[in-house]
Amino acid sequence: MAQQGAQLDEEIISCSNCQDLLKDPVAFPCGHRYCMRCIKGFWDEEDEKKIYSCPQCREAFTLRPVLVKNIQQRIQDREKDVKLLQQEVEAVIRSADKAVEDSEKIFTELIRLLQKRSSDVKQQIRSQQETEVSRVKELQEKLQQEITELKRKDAELNQFLHNYPSVSQLSEPTDSSSIDIRPLKYFEDVTAAVSELRDKLQDILRDESHISLAVTEVDVLLSRAEPKTRADFLRYSREITLDPDTANSRLVLSEGNRKARLSSQYPSYPLDPDRFLPCLQVLSKESLMGHCYWEVEWEGAIDVAVAYKSISRTGDWNECTFGNNEKSWALYCEPARHSFRFNNVRTPFSEHSRHFSRVGVYLDHRAGILSFYSVSETMTLVHRVQTTFTQPLYAGLCFYVDAKAELCELK
Repeated sequence: MAQQGAQLDEEIISCSNCQDLLKDPVAFPCGHRYCMRCIKGFWDEEDEKKIYSCPQCREAFTLRPVLVKNIQQRIQDREKDVKLLQQEVEAVIRSADKAVEDSEKIFTELIRLLQKRSSDVKQQIRSQQETEVSRVKELQEKLQQEITELKRKDAELNQFLHNYPSVSQLSEPTDSSSIDIRPLKYFEDVTAAVSELRDKLQDILRDESHISLAVTEVDVLLSRAEPKTRADFLRYSREITLDPDTANSRLVLSEGNRKARLSSQYPSYPLDPDRFLPCLQVLSKESLMGHCYWEVEWEGAIDVAVAYKSISRTGDWNECTFGNNEKSWALYCEPARHSFRFNNVRTPFSEHSRHFSRVGVYLDHRAGILSFYSVSETMTLVHRVQTTFTQPLYAGLCFYVDAKAELCELK
């Protein structure tokens, strides 16, 4: 091996004409290398013919080629690459430093807001405490004065009865206490409200997947190639569940919120601002960033979609329906036909008229790639979108007559 390497090095650094070590080396378009002096001398002899060729392979050139200093050009190219890489390193460091600085500012502001809210609540409680205590003490003083006055009158009455024993005894007073004794529950509701706020904040902070994914999906220089086989896609599989707070009241969720179906009866879902009202739709609980892949098994007629969380939940039909606005992308699936919608523009697919019951969805959020596949023994691309996503995405399902669907467990 060492001998082969030495022979290869000797071929690279030797002139193809004089066979000596290259002096002021140049390279031909055909790849052969010569000393500048050797090839100039050779071509000076061919100037009269007006046809220039490589002395070794005899590749001809109608014009005298510009001689490029090769073992030098490569150095310059590599030095340029090194500079670009150094610039990339500096850019990554600057970006990371700014992200840390901005994140610290945001979290500091969040802490400051929480501290201010805590101070406001404490002040409100103490103010209300002072008001209530003052009111009770004022009532206590009035009652005490009334007791003193009653005792004075009682003493006078006893003296009167003692002096005039023939006077019949007075009847007992009929009035009772006017104080309304309530259960001992004063500021417990405040504690319950603050606890509820704490629970909501904990839920928000637990759902930090899009932050972690945004950090881990930082790619330098080269983007990942789009997967080709199902095994490649499964490397990016995500466990996704449906969010019952977004489900239309006619949708019944089951199997750990992975399955959904239409019902003729209305489940008793509580009112929620995130719930779809006119549209028979539901969003995933998890946000989707970076590289993600999931599969949907379906029956009937459904839309397999992705959408921004900011999509409307009530009001105009187009503002709410997946694929009918700029905040969602939808693949319509039914046994006989399929189509894709975005911003209320429909693209039919006659070539995919054959039935398939499982849809694979691949998302490369950073690259702006959204691809839908029919999944069976093989994977067939149904439709591919190239765009720019400006917010985290959520998986979505829209149901039509007799439809049901399941977010598949992928192993």
